[in-house]
Amino acid sequence: MSNAENTEDVYAQSRDTTEGKVFTVTGGDWDTVLGGADPVTDERLVVNMGPQHPSTHGVLRLVIELEGETVRELRPVVGYLHTGIEKNLEYRNWTQGTTFVTRADYLAPIFNETAYCLAVEKLLGIEAPDRATVIRVLMMELNRISSHLVGLATTGMELGALSMMIYGFRERELVLDIFEAASGLRMNMAYIRPGGLSQDLPDEAVTLIKDFLKVMPGHIDTYEDLLSGNPIWQERTQDVAYLDVSGCLALGVTGPPLRAAGLGWDLRKHRPYCGYETYDFDVPTHNGADVWGRYIVRLEEMRQSLRIIEQAMDRLEPGPVMVEDKKIGWPAQLAVGGDGLGNSLNHIRHIMNQSMEGLIHHFKLVTEGFRVPAGQVYVPVEAPRGELGVHVVSDGGTRPFRVHMRDPSFVNLQALPAIAEGGLLSDVIAGGASMDPVMGGCDR
Repeated sequence: MSNAENTEDVYAQSRDTTEGKVFTVTGGDWDTVLGGADPVTDERLVVNMGPQHPSTHGVLRLVIELEGETVRELRPVVGYLHTGIEKNLEYRNWTQGTTFVTRADYLAPIFNETAYCLAVEKLLGIEAPDRATVIRVLMMELNRISSHLVGLATTGMELGALSMMIYGFRERELVLDIFEAASGLRMNMAYIRPGGLSQDLPDEAVTLIKDFLKVMPGHIDTYEDLLSGNPIWQERTQDVAYLDVSGCLALGVTGPPLRAAGLGWDLRKHRPYCGYETYDFDVPTHNGADVWGRYIVRLEEMRQSLRIIEQAMDRLEPGPVMVEDKKIGWPAQLAVGGDGLGNSLNHIRHIMNQSMEGLIHHFKLVTEGFRVPAGQVYVPVEAPRGELGVHVVSDGGTRPFRVHMRDPSFVNLQALPAIAEGGLLSDVIAGGASMDPVMGGCDR
């Protein structure tokens, strides 16, 4: 008889009878039995969460080493949504580059466009007209609200608060309607251009913004009433995925996670751009350093964005939205046609029927583009997820020599092991959602 056959099963002792072998299953304290005799007690299980999973905005893979339900090691694996945006920019002129950067963080397209265009304008030594700058601020804060709405909606969905998901996406549609009225597109608009904007803000968009300002404060209050007093929401978010200020600074984490740890770092206040220093708003902070704190900060940030939008609406004075330099701005006032497609008839009439010089110049400007003096710049803006920086290098040609985006989703994802290891598997979902990563921006 082999040694294996002599080994007594601690969970079910056996004896031989005339009817064959009989097993007697014993009870006892599970932890005592398991810890004393289970040969796999100390073994760990390695599982893949992803690369497609409800806990992610995009395609993220988490390789998790589990001991029971406790996370002992977590390794993020990125790159599944890589689209070569930065490399493609090297083969397009400076204006066409806007159509690529807008697709990086697809929930914050206006911020991608603005950071890129501010960098190009810095190399050119120009500034956008005042009206264009005000509209940029207006659109960025609308975009911040729409992005936070998606963050709250998807976090709610992942933690079981399905009503929050419905409400969040419902209100986001109001912002996308404004984007569509302003640019003709709901997402990836390429609305911000080097030197200004692709077209002016139409009256229809102004009306929609005014309507939005009336209803949105009440909606934010509804979200708070729905979630903040909910004991399940509190259990799933408070003291979960803790990351203090020192951890954030060590890992380069910015945005709501940093402010939720108590440090009120906001580039709009500390490194102002687009005239943000002239707007009256507060930087929300929280001392929780957990999922709850990040939720509270994002709620308050939406309220502060509404304050900025109201101030920007009061500053909308008539004026151009593109620099007067005809070597940079297109040779006509662009606007969407009455059918919502293509350019306005006035624009087409000017370049096709009335001005041969305008047609030639338009052709050269669109196909070849303008030249940008040689040099390199880095321009950061405060995007919904943190510091979004664009490093642009020019060799003096009509196309970028190199563009690199410092996307906050990519940097913030470094914090996932820090906030997850030692916690429960279920808290990986809450913690990951609270960082609000968008993989389009992470992978680019």
